[in-house]
Amino acid sequence: MPLSATPRGARLARLLACEQLREWGLPLDPAEHIVAELAANAATHGRVPGRDFRLTLYVVGDTLRIEVTDTRGDRLPYPELPSPDAESGRGLLLVDALSTRWGVSPGPAPRKTVWAEVTFP
Repeated sequence: MPLSATPRGARLARLLACEQLREWGLPLDPAEHIVAELAANAATHGRVPGRDFRLTLYVVGDTLRIEVTDTRGDRLPYPELPSPDAESGRGLLLVDALSTRWGVSPGPAPRKTVWAEVTFP
């Protein structure tokens, strides 16, 4: 689903993901937090005025895959340790801690997709 690359679009991504997870009968935690972080990153760092980001969720077997695609393929994310007093900059560290695995898939130009997988017992 395409969403505006704004804080409001990021919040809507989290709400829509929660509704879909409920519909599928899956737990909200940790997927809700992962969607919130990836959507916030797309709205903040992947933003190009006038272009949306896309949220995709799907399940294969016991694994939920979360994908957030934006139009800043030239900016690949990487987790960094922020300074102890920093008020932001921990999003990808949270995604890394909460997901089974995550990564970035480039293209098609000018896009990139940041994805995370959560395996349920």
